Amino acid sequence: MTVIFITGSQSKIDEARAVIDDLVAPPEPIDLPEIQGIDSKSIIEAKLSLAVKEFKSSIIVEDTGLFFHSYSTSTLQGMIGLPGPLIKWFLKAPNMGLEGLYQLAKNSGECGAVAVTKIGYACSAKEFFFFEGKLYGTIVSPRGNSGFGWDPIFQPYGHDKTLAEMTIEEKNAISMRADAFRQLKKFLQGN
Repeated sequence: MTVIFITGSQSKIDEARAVIDDLVAPPEPIDLPEIQGIDSKSIIEAKLSLAVKEFKSSIIVEDTGLFFHSYSTSTLQGMIGLPGPLIKWFLKAPNMGLEGLYQLAKNSGECGAVAVTKIGYACSAKEFFFFEGKLYGTIVSPRGNSGFGWDPIFQPYGHDKTLAEMTIEEKNAISMRADAFRQLKKFLQGN
């Protein structure tokens, strides 16, 4: 069965293929229109609804958020808070970026955070399945040159490196994205 991963990030495709090597992606990354909000599941459902209309195959979409403990809460539906799924916009905001995010966490007095990846899988326009990976850590002053996005400010608990200081193999051994894709892979192998 062909499963297409729709994302605007080649780095996310590369990380996903480290777990599911036969994952198919369009020739060029595709950024789907994304509703803005603090609830990742709603964002994923909206992306899936758009993607299944365009592609006649099984579809995967993903959303990753970085939730600062001081600005977030856990609910029965998952994490809700900030920057959360809006992390991409926080990174692009004037006077914010990596250093601004670090200062925001530091100034709150609580630098703990959880990184959450939610994957949505649609095998039809009516059947959606969801998989979630979490990684707990601390927001630190930016360090490292590998990875992407906010990797330089996120240091997983129990590790002395930020995600941007890790090799792709080290990162995939613990990352929230790799965890969510491992769950999806197990699901696909069972169906």
